[in-house]
Amino acid sequence: GVGAGVTAGSLSVHPEIERIVVCDIEPLVPVSARAYFGPENHHVFDNPKVQLVFDDARHFLQTTTETFDIITSDPIHPWVRGAATLYSLEYLTLAKEHLNPGGVVTQWIPLYETDIPSVKSELGTFARVFPDTTLWNPDLLEEGYDLVALGRAEEHPISEAAMQARIDASTIVKQSLAAVALPDARSILSTYAGRGKALAPWLADA
Repeated sequence: GVGAGVTAGSLSVHPEIERIVVCDIEPLVPVSARAYFGPENHHVFDNPKVQLVFDDARHFLQTTTETFDIITSDPIHPWVRGAATLYSLEYLTLAKEHLNPGGVVTQWIPLYETDIPSVKSELGTFARVFPDTTLWNPDLLEEGYDLVALGRAEEHPISEAAMQARIDASTIVKQSLAAVALPDARSILSTYAGRGKALAPWLADA
């Protein structure tokens, strides 16, 4: 889901990123994002590294043989028509199958305009596909707005020093993170909200 293009834009400034494929079913969305949110999305839709695909994300993964280092899903709430497929066991399994070694999948988990059974279902499904699920709270205003679930192809330690070195190596990455009050690796890691394994008892009836 393109939205305002901010997720794709935040990825595009990282020098290691060679190519970004953005899927959306509505062609007018990136047009509006380009027109109204260019400064916020780093003018991502004018970036030659970006390929726009007008298709449902699940159908795109079903019909491509390409694999990726990062797959991020930013759909709208699952109760909106058509969006639930991007929270499903089938879609997340498909995403995992299209990861390169060491790859990651992230999933937006809304905590507003929803209920506890729905959140349990979303988290439980994600953690079933990715046993090494970690949860991150990007809610700077602490209003309980949403979570990001992160699943990895293989479990391995997260290095604050390595993360900081990557931030320090790129001025534009550092500026992009500082703009959302995440100036360094420590502040990013401070958004850690828990692990799927620790939630297993709570998710048992999901």
